[in-house]
Amino acid sequence: MDSTTHHSEAGQLMTVFIKPVEHAFVSEKKIHQEWEKLDFLEEPDFKKARKEYAHFKQLLEQSGAEVLSLPPDDTTTLDSIYCRDAAILTEQGAILCNMGKQEREQEPEALKKAFEKENIPILGAITSPGTLEGGDVAWIDERTLAVGHSYRTNEEGIEQLKALLSPQEVEVVVVPLPHYKGPSDVFHLMSIFSPVDYDLAVVYSPLMPIVFRQFLYRRGYQLVEVPEAEFESMGCNVLATGPRTCIMVEGNPETEKRLRQRGCRVMTYPGEEISVKGGGGPTCLTRPVLRKKLF
Repeated sequence: MDSTTHHSEAGQLMTVFIKPVEHAFVSEKKIHQEWEKLDFLEEPDFKKARKEYAHFKQLLEQSGAEVLSLPPDDTTTLDSIYCRDAAILTEQGAILCNMGKQEREQEPEALKKAFEKENIPILGAITSPGTLEGGDVAWIDERTLAVGHSYRTNEEGIEQLKALLSPQEVEVVVVPLPHYKGPSDVFHLMSIFSPVDYDLAVVYSPLMPIVFRQFLYRRGYQLVEVPEAEFESMGCNVLATGPRTCIMVEGNPETEKRLRQRGCRVMTYPGEEISVKGGGGPTCLTRPVLRKKLF
């Protein structure tokens, strides 16, 4: 019996793609030209960003995962550092997304080239008028996938995803997301929900639909609540590198304490330049490919 899976957010991380800051941000000139139109909060400092990213990458390597680096691509923007969003991995191959943010439309094709180089099969692609971004997609268990209906992921994209997953007998649970700050904001399902074990997730309940919160309880999940003061600083965006072993942006001490109280091992990285300013925490910075099954 195969002990690995593509259908997990919290199993021991075995293989993961990243896009190093040098390959995504490229130069101070590129940063200066793009940050405002991409709705970054502030202009990232390239030197500081490289230092932050080196720390983040080191944590991934220390987890024991094989870390694969995506190459530079002239067609993509600063946002390509958040490589989770461009594809979804399934047991039958990758599903290429169709980005809800127009400036990111070239990212799935760039990721496709990397998948082909690593002999990862392509199951299909979301096509217009459907949109779908990987930050809106999270595995609840190996046969259940939660999908946020957001400004980045629309109804048509969700229906296409359901059709692609139907042969694998995957249940797709649609989670309607709130307006929050509007269409220009980067607000995904994983902005408010990060699984860190088969029965434990970090959540921000004030923006979570009641029906989804109740669904998680029915599925046996316990919830680590992120306080309001730590939501904007990415306290809810937590990457599991294994069951109850996780990486988060530093500066969220209460959430970190609550995770440790639940038996989690927590590692942090400084993320002002690579995470907070662009709205993408550690889950966004990675495209996990393969994990060990939880049980």
